[in-house]
Amino acid sequence: MTDRASPRISTRKQPKQSRSNELVAAILQAAVQVLAQEGAQRFTTARVAERAGVSVGSLYQYFPNKAAILFRLQSDEWRQTSDLLGDILTDRSRPPLERLRSLVQAFIRSECEEAAVRVALSDAAPLYRDAPEAQDARAADDTVIEAFMSELLPDASAAVRATAGDLVMTTMTTVGKEFSAEPKTDAEIAAYANAMSDMFCAYIRCLRSDISATAG
Repeated sequence: MTDRASPRISTRKQPKQSRSNELVAAILQAAVQVLAQEGAQRFTTARVAERAGVSVGSLYQYFPNKAAILFRLQSDEWRQTSDLLGDILTDRSRPPLERLRSLVQAFIRSECEEAAVRVALSDAAPLYRDAPEAQDARAADDTVIEAFMSELLPDASAAVRATAGDLVMTTMTTVGKEFSAEPKTDAEIAAYANAMSDMFCAYIRCLRSDISATAG
């Protein structure tokens, strides 16, 4: 039995001139609108081209199929999340637990602000999740998280730090997606993020206490 080939999700070519950049930007902006309004199931290159005011042929100059467009949107979202992680977690002028709280609050707010597109992208993930480009993108934040967990739990083993990092990030992304599925007020977002931050901080303090007791 042979493996099914992964879809091609890389762009056909990179825009080099300002006019080309504007065309790609218009396509991506239209793609966000179509995705938010129509959802992943009704997302097509024809609808995107129509919304962008360009021909399907012009769209295909840069994106070979709808999976490529969706992956580009997902890549942009991953990059924004990566920048958020890096900006907050590498700021050593603040205590680690304070940074963890800030990350949770910023992440939950971001999830709620772009909920419609994020949910639709999650629904569309089967189109590109097995492609090599997607696997590389998902691994991009590992170094930042590992470094932060080493700072947060300096006396823990690598296995304990890895588990703690995975638990925090998986919980934050999974629960954040669920929480943002329905519109929330600013007060609801702040209260939820604070509660999740309290939970994570209590977990980290418990780990530190267990490690100190074992070492003693």
